[in-house]
Amino acid sequence: MSTLPTRTPQEVFADHGRRLGTGDLDLVSENYTEDAVFLTPEGVLTGRAGVREGIGRLLADLPDAEWRLTPQFAGDVLFLQWTAAGGAHEVSDGVDTFVFRDGLISAQTVRYTLTDRTA
Repeated sequence: MSTLPTRTPQEVFADHGRRLGTGDLDLVSENYTEDAVFLTPEGVLTGRAGVREGIGRLLADLPDAEWRLTPQFAGDVLFLQWTAAGGAHEVSDGVDTFVFRDGLISAQTVRYTLTDRTA
């Protein structure tokens, strides 16, 4: 049995950002545990299929977006404030929370308000 070192939350999050940039939802979902939960104001999505659905919505809302991230790590938890502008929309109040387990993301909350983009 291989004993690969477990990635730190910071390493997982950096890899998550690289994968998001590809737009490949299957690749993105591999950074999540099989039993991951993805919580949004609209409801709870579960497993990697739920992650693909939730991330897919976010990327569809903000195609080719320019992101500004303010991460704050505390052990296996990340509090992320973010803004983004892409296509015809922007977000100025994005807030996510990530929980990491065994070198993967086991839970994520996502909350943002999509508004029409201003010049």
